Amino acid sequence: MNRQQEVDFYKRNGYVLVKGVFSGEEVEEMRGGVERIIRRAAEAKRDENAAWQGEFMPPAELKKLVLKGFHDVHYHEACFMRAAVQSSMAAILSRLIGPNVHLHHSKMLVKPPENGAAFPMHQDYPYFPHARHTMLAASVHLDRADEENGCLRVVPGSQAQGSLPHVGSYYLNHKQYPISDGTPCPADAGDVLFFNYLTIHGSDANRSERTRRNVLFQYKDPADEPTENVHLDWGAGLMVCGGNPRFDKVKPEFRVTGI
Repeated sequence: MNRQQEVDFYKRNGYVLVKGVFSGEEVEEMRGGVERIIRRAAEAKRDENAAWQGEFMPPAELKKLVLKGFHDVHYHEACFMRAAVQSSMAAILSRLIGPNVHLHHSKMLVKPPENGAAFPMHQDYPYFPHARHTMLAASVHLDRADEENGCLRVVPGSQAQGSLPHVGSYYLNHKQYPISDGTPCPADAGDVLFFNYLTIHGSDANRSERTRRNVLFQYKDPADEPTENVHLDWGAGLMVCGGNPRFDKVKPEFRVTGI
């Protein structure tokens, strides 16, 4: 697809996979960054594994599944700061969101071989709701992702349904929205899947012998105001494209109350 076709596809379906956004060298640098973050987290005794809780999978299976995930990776490794504002990323974002784009937050997700946890179908909207719904995720693939190792799945056009009720604000009713109903989005290392935060998405467990590593950046139009005081971050508001039209609201307001 050319750039205009990508935009049209995104507006119609709520997601678009763009091939080859990052070079092999950039991917390798980010893989190293992921490993260094995991190592430092372990040294700091902060190497927690996370998994979804609930009834979407039998308890015995849930216990076996793990997921390594850390937020704000651009604070930990410079390669992710460069990735967040990389020229190809910025060019795509300016077409999908508009001339003004800023970074909301970043995180990394690692599904280890054979027991990498599933993500039930959900929308990202409940975590950080905004008024104009310009928020999108850019999931950067650092490994080949396919159905065997739990690639992302989406429900095309689901962003048009607006916000849906979630179980405990975490995921959709798994009987009504099973993971298997999502459209698989297989991707190669260096590809980026862009999807709106209202687009229903999830992924199955990693049943393969291969690791699946992704780095995810959330972006939005700076004029798109949050509707709830949630998921605030010191670095939110970094401009990736254009400028912030609101001189007095370029970053969240924080106050140090104690050390």
